[in-house]
Amino acid sequence: MDKSPLRVGVAGLGAVGMPVARALDAGIEGLVLAGVSASDKARAEARTADFRTPPPVVGLDELVELSDVLVEGLPPARFLDLARPVVEAGKILIPLTVTALLVNMELVDRARETGGRIIVPTGAILGLDAVRAAAEGTVHEVVMVTRKPPAGLRSAPFVKEQGIDLDALTGPVKLYEGSVRDAAQKFPANVNVSVALALAGIGPDETRYEIWADPGLDRNTHTIRVESAETRFEMTIAGVPSVENPATGKLTPLNAIATLKGLVSPLKIGT
Repeated sequence: MDKSPLRVGVAGLGAVGMPVARALDAGIEGLVLAGVSASDKARAEARTADFRTPPPVVGLDELVELSDVLVEGLPPARFLDLARPVVEAGKILIPLTVTALLVNMELVDRARETGGRIIVPTGAILGLDAVRAAAEGTVHEVVMVTRKPPAGLRSAPFVKEQGIDLDALTGPVKLYEGSVRDAAQKFPANVNVSVALALAGIGPDETRYEIWADPGLDRNTHTIRVESAETRFEMTIAGVPSVENPATGKLTPLNAIATLKGLVSPLKIGT
């Protein structure tokens, strides 16, 4: 049996990619950091210079060649630049920009043909195993409510288009209520968690979503409610925002690391 470690490439060294790359460099049994890719090569080399084994900083195409598994932490506009070659090569893609996957679901069909896999990590929420299980039965309703400090929503296209002054808020304001599919267009960097929930459950058109800006919060808070013929549950998580990118919770890179470990662990817990 082949005992060679899985080679992991990290595309993007932001609030998710950098912690993942650092964890891989520190050592995870069965995994090795094959390389990284970033828009600013010199800066990426400087940021990884203190690694035990500084990885090669390469372009996306070369990163795919070097790796068995690719962790994607890119701007939404660059998503396909990595996702397509990974799928075409029949390799494993772990996307963090799940809103971009939602509008490119043909990648799933192509992966079925090439032998590739697309594994969406849980990210900054919880309970996707329960949602997946419930979806095997009869689900009546899935609702998710996100409340974030205004700083984490400031760059959202919807906020800019509507001219909403988030700095002037004195109390919580509902910015959006509707389907996950529509929310993904209005808040592409903020609703990856809701897309993951929708893909695990009843889909982006049937999953209902609310997003609030709340100046009284210092954490990104998500509440999920599921009503089905077999069960009813409600879950809330309050994640600490990343210092580098307030739109991303600190739990997100940890979930990506846990997903990578799950690829090589002899024991798997949960569905």
